[in-house]
Amino acid sequence: MAPTTIGIIGCGSISDAYLRGAARSRLVQVKSVADIRAEAAKEKAAEHMVQAVPVDALLADPDIEIVVNLTIPAAHAPVSLRAIEAGKHVYLEKPLATRFAEAKPVMLEAAAKGLRVGCAPDTFLGGAHQACRYAIDVGAIGVPIAGAATVLSHGMEHWHPNPAFYYQHGGGPIHDMGPYYVTQLVNLLGPVSRVTAQASTASRLRAITSEPLAGQTIAVEVPTTVNGVLSFANGANVSLSHSWDVWKHSRLPLEIYGSEGSMLAPDPNFFGGEPKVTQRDGDWTLLNIGAHPYGEPNRVTRTGAHVADHRIIGLLDMAAAIRSGRPHRVSGALALHVLEVLDAFERSSLEGRHIVIETPCERPEKLPLGSGEEVFA
Repeated sequence: MAPTTIGIIGCGSISDAYLRGAARSRLVQVKSVADIRAEAAKEKAAEHMVQAVPVDALLADPDIEIVVNLTIPAAHAPVSLRAIEAGKHVYLEKPLATRFAEAKPVMLEAAAKGLRVGCAPDTFLGGAHQACRYAIDVGAIGVPIAGAATVLSHGMEHWHPNPAFYYQHGGGPIHDMGPYYVTQLVNLLGPVSRVTAQASTASRLRAITSEPLAGQTIAVEVPTTVNGVLSFANGANVSLSHSWDVWKHSRLPLEIYGSEGSMLAPDPNFFGGEPKVTQRDGDWTLLNIGAHPYGEPNRVTRTGAHVADHRIIGLLDMAAAIRSGRPHRVSGALALHVLEVLDAFERSSLEGRHIVIETPCERPEKLPLGSGEEVFA
């Protein structure tokens, strides 16, 4: 199968992961990168040995089949629409758009032109999370009843070189980190039917302490602490706490409680980890993730942790799916459902009521067992 030619728009820090991943893959090849900052595109092109071109030239290139949209969240919808209008499939970093209302036209236009939309996160395809999915599907913890999803920290301004966009519309802990957690929950439990939440903003100004902008302040436009409950169509409900107002805590990222046992699932921000299950009140037992692809550690984080970071496999699955004519797993439909859920947290808090989720969504197909790219065939 000939590799799919892709072009990348947006040359921020996340583009390195896509460029490195594409260089290792036989399924895709990067032809061009572009950015509204021409120098940023030239630097990435030189570093990764591809060509830098203007955005218009990339969109007009007949060789490019998929445009990978790595722009800031506020540009996701308009850039995606331009790519679709140019006849390209689109794969985005999350979220699909800053708001659900902005994302719907993207999906409608793609459908009208017979084009595909894919959208990160693809971490739920990682070995640890697929092992959890397999375990739930075979009844390892019985019928899922409840759970808890937690991501708590003190924000991005202490380490990110340009953290302002995290606090603008389309950012905040729910829209930035929520996609990982809600997508994994849909993978495990199926679609969300209702959201109830309370949101707050601890401070309207944040002081940057990271370089090179240390000493500057950020105006906060979004809630920075959100607590809520997700009700699922299968009857389960899961509490969710996402905050950038917490200095320290001891809560686990994701737990699922079933009629016959419980599951401790790893951080869905990464692809690997050590999932555990227990039967009733027995001892915790590690799930074997070795038979599942994309779970092995391959990167050391800024804190020294060894993590599995196989970011790009959602794009690889989409490229293979286009060639074979099957549905792709990291789909725009899944991302649209997740975005409606994310928006519902703030809506529920502002309006003081349950928010019913209307976007249909199916659980993505499990990845078959294997060791690499053959699982996408």
